[in-house]
Amino acid sequence: MFLSRPITVNAEPKCIELQIDPDARLAAAAGGVARYFAESAELTTGETTDLQKSVVAACLEAFEHLVGDRPHLNVTLTRFPDRIEVAMFHAGSPQPAVGLDRIAGLASQLGGSGGLGGVDRVQYETRDGSAVTRLTKYLGHAPRIA
Repeated sequence: MFLSRPITVNAEPKCIELQIDPDARLAAAAGGVARYFAESAELTTGETTDLQKSVVAACLEAFEHLVGDRPHLNVTLTRFPDRIEVAMFHAGSPQPAVGLDRIAGLASQLGGSGGLGGVDRVQYETRDGSAVTRLTKYLGHAPRIA
């Protein structure tokens, strides 16, 4: 008789922080990290690809809002037990990493179908002169947000 080992789930979030220049290859690197987190969360191939594409597209759009002598985009990807969060922030411009019109469009289309482009939730805020855009992919059922 074989006893199976108990399965443990680590509740500590896994976080990778990138500071990238406006270069499509670096946007692809951020997408690769999102893909890694999605695969480790055992999302389907389609969900994994959609999340990766969404992160790359958001980074590329964010590059348009970068200002200053040495513009860069900070991307923090975090894998929680119940979700994957991608936070993009940049200093100097109060513009979100993804245009407000696009955020409003995404918000109106997100819902029971699993979200548009592999993302279940889009949030935007300004903090200390920086614009922060957060993309969230829930692992399982997305919570109801009123």
